[in-house]
Parts: sequence; C-alpha cells; structure tokens
Amino acid sequence: TPVFVKRANGSHIYDEDGNEYIDYVDSWGPCILGHGCEPVIRAVQEACADGLSFGAPTRKELTLGEMIKACLPSMEMMRMVSSGTEAVMSAIRAARGYTGRNKIVKFKGCYHGHSDGLLVKAGSGALTGSAPDSAGVPRSYTKHTLLADYNSRESVTRLFGQHPGKIAAVVVEPVAANMGLVPPQPGFLEFLREITTRNGAVLIFDEVITGFRMGLGGAQGYYHVTPDLTTLGKIVGGGMPMGVYGGRREIMEAVSPLGKVYQAGTLSGNPIATAAGIATLKILMDGPELYDELNAKADRLTAALAAALPKAQVNRAGSLFSVFFTEQPVTDYESALTSDTGLYGRYFHYLLENGIYTAPSQFEILFLSAAHTQEDMEKTCRVIEAAAREVK
Repeated sequence: TPVFVKRANGSHIYDEDGNEYIDYVDSWGPCILGHGCEPVIRAVQEACADGLSFGAPTRKELTLGEMIKACLPSMEMMRMVSSGTEAVMSAIRAARGYTGRNKIVKFKGCYHGHSDGLLVKAGSGALTGSAPDSAGVPRSYTKHTLLADYNSRESVTRLFGQHPGKIAAVVVEPVAANMGLVPPQPGFLEFLREITTRNGAVLIFDEVITGFRMGLGGAQGYYHVTPDLTTLGKIVGGGMPMGVYGGRREIMEAVSPLGKVYQAGTLSGNPIATAAGIATLKILMDGPELYDELNAKADRLTAALAAALPKAQVNRAGSLFSVFFTEQPVTDYESALTSDTGLYGRYFHYLLENGIYTAPSQFEILFLSAAHTQEDMEKTCRVIEAAAREVK
C-alpha cells in the first residue's frame, strides 16, 4: 500500500495519516534542495501571478537555457519539453532524422521513459528483435530497438557488426539508475564515445537522473566524456514537470523549423517550470560546495549500510547509491537480478515503519538533499543498524 503524501518540508514528508518520514526519494531526484525550498517556492508564486501558460516563448526559457549551457557546454542548442520521457523520445527522433537511420541501441536495465519504442523487455536475452515490454505496444514499434548489456563492450561491438551503417544512436544512462545504482566500469563510457564516432552514430546520454545531481556538469562532467545529445528532466524544472534535450548544433538543426524533424508541445518550457528551474540552478551554481556536502552525507550512509549489511552490495556514484541483497558484485542487469527482492521488501517496510522513506523497489535508488540534517543522518544510521538485526 503506497504512502499518500499530504505535504513535505525540507527533508521530511508527512502522509495523510499524520505519519512523518525522513525522505530519501526526493520526488525521484529533483528535490536536491529539499522540499519547499523558499526561493523556489517564491519564484513559482511570482510566476503564477503572471499567468500559468502561454503556448509561446518567454524570456525565462532563454535564461534557463543559458544556465544549462554554462554548466553543460555540450548542449550547444536545446529544446524544452514537459518530461524526461518526452526529452528522450525527441532526442532519438532527432538522431534518426540527422543520420537517416532507424535502429537504436539501448541497454538492458536502463530506463528511458515510457515511449513505445523504448519499452522493450529489459530481461530479454535477445540482442535483436526485441519484444514489447508492455501491453498496448505493437511489436513493430520496437523492431528497430536493439538490446545490449550495460558495461559490456562485446555486446555493443556485436550489434554494430550485425547492423553496419544502420544504427542511428546509442542511448544510455551514463550511470544506470533504474536497476538499482550501477556505475559504469572504467573505460565503458569512453568506449561508447569511440564506437559511435567511428560508426557515424549519435551518442545520447540520458541524464534525467544524473543531470545536476552528480555535479553541475552532470555525469558527462564527472566522467569527462562528451555525448552528442543529452536529455535532462526532473531537476531542471525545480520539481515542476519539465525536460530538456539538446547537444551538437548540427544535430539539433535537424529539428523544425530549421530541419525536417518535427517536435512541439504547448506546455514545453512553460513559465512556471522555467521559473522553478532558474531558481534551483541559481542556488546550485552559486553554491557548488553543496555537492561536497551531499557526498559527505553519502559517505556516512553508505558506510553505515556496508557495516550493517556486510553480505550486501552497496553501489554508489557521487551522492547516488543503492543496496543490493546479494553477495555477488552488481555490474549489470543480470547481476542486479540476483538480489533477494523479498528481503529488500522486508527491509523497506522496516525502515518505513520506523520513519525512513526509501524507494519501495529494489531497482530504484536513494537521493540525498541539502535539507538532510545531521539529526536525520544519525536516526537513519540507527534504523539501518536495527533493520540489519531484525530483518531476515
């Protein structure tokens, strides 16, 4: 039974039954400053007074776009949309229009939103001819989606060999965060950069989760690998519905009205979301030490998890992390599936019953915010230690 949230403030959420929790979900990432951050709320309130939606450009779009480009120079041109799903869908369309090719490579266990062409069976062993992973998606919609294994250079090389000159793009979460947290192995992202360049394919980094979470430069700044296109979501709207896609000018110029790739949306870059995004990014850009503080908090919690659960795997990248109840190192989708999901469920419920709100699924991750206090850390560590003793 899900928690029905009534309100939130700082690092805490409150449900309809009056229970209070320390929140490590952070609306799945965007609340990096905590819930109800005063400058963000004030910016939204002021924007609302001027109107909710115009279906036309505003100065705020330009301001936010310039801020994003200052942090992510690879995004030479960009388009604003209303969600991460829409951003990835549009980026893939742009890549196909630019290259004149149809096929794309995605990785098992990486989630890129719920557009039809990306809902393929993540656990499938087939690297071609992927079957739809949801009712309502015709098989023909996924016939051009090729599956590779995350962190496996061999599987990617094989696909390029099987489909020479036909792959438009490789789309990847630079840090996989939808099979639990699985960091890229050393050299993997560099390999993707090299093989896509050599084969004339577009490299797309889905930074919906990692963007502005792993630092102002996202995962591409963290790992020093530059993609052709980047997708952002969640955090660039400061908690409001929003997404962005962009990258190399010559690729983005394939998008209408300059090119023949059509994409539009009445609510794209709407004045409320852009106001929240500007306020959020301004705080992050003016206070980069916030990331050091987030990493210190992650140090403390991951150390507590490792000490309390010595047989579990604690994966981390920056301040993003998750725990797997398996003794096998987790480096890809198949190894993630070795985790004891039943034990994770009991662990989740113990934490919830003791005032700690974490991801209800084994295959989601934990998020920290600037609002988490030392008191929050101390209570969380105590509950983790107790859970290790009580949950079997």
